[in-house]
Amino acid sequence: MRKTPVRSVVISGASGGLGLALARYYLNRGERVAAFARRGQLLYELALTFPDQVSCYSLDVRDARAVQHAADDFVGRFGAPDVVIANAGVSVGTLTEYAEDIDAFQQVMDINVLGMVKTFQPFIEAMRQAKRGTLVGIASVAGFRGLPGVGAYSASKAAAISYLESLRVELHGSGVKVVTICPGYIRTAMTSANPYPMPFMLDVDDAAERMARVIGKQTAFSVVPWQMGWIGWLLKKLPDWMYARLFVNAPHKPRRYKTGPL
Repeated sequence: MRKTPVRSVVISGASGGLGLALARYYLNRGERVAAFARRGQLLYELALTFPDQVSCYSLDVRDARAVQHAADDFVGRFGAPDVVIANAGVSVGTLTEYAEDIDAFQQVMDINVLGMVKTFQPFIEAMRQAKRGTLVGIASVAGFRGLPGVGAYSASKAAAISYLESLRVELHGSGVKVVTICPGYIRTAMTSANPYPMPFMLDVDDAAERMARVIGKQTAFSVVPWQMGWIGWLLKKLPDWMYARLFVNAPHKPRRYKTGPL
């Protein structure tokens, strides 16, 4: 399949982990990047290293007005972006039996699902008018089935997968493509506390390069690495009773023991 050239990229959650690796990947190839991050001060090094290529915006993807202002600024200066990557996301252990975990459930859904919607929305009209561009949602293999101990995260990624499918159909024929990427395990701070085996784990720079290739090809749905796709397919095919028996005693991601911002 012919690769689509990329000239400008918007990336949320760009201050660390996969988002930072994606930003560096595109910047090192001479592309212009709009970097969104709650921890805006962590974008300082990007701004110093690539002063003529990167536009840094300190914002929370839950704040639709802040994202709209950033999008208006970027589009006003550089036109419709070629790629918008909704990467911002959080993961935390949760258990429904604990009332204090309700706040964590709310924040995970707000960031991982509604944050994706709020990241895309301000750019769609400009991309429609340009009749080009790619919206990329970072979902997860964790959205294939409900994993114990991370109900909020699994639910948010399952919702993201379905939302991206709806958006893909809505934009069919507009020239704007929608790409769903479901990563497996990536070596970042998000996975560092996981107390269980993580097969086929990728270094973050390797993961970013693989995802950029998927984005360039405008592949509608992809699992990175592909081996995790087979694992996800197998888990989806397991009957409920077998899945429950296999995972009932699985180790859980640590819970948060305080409320407040994730």
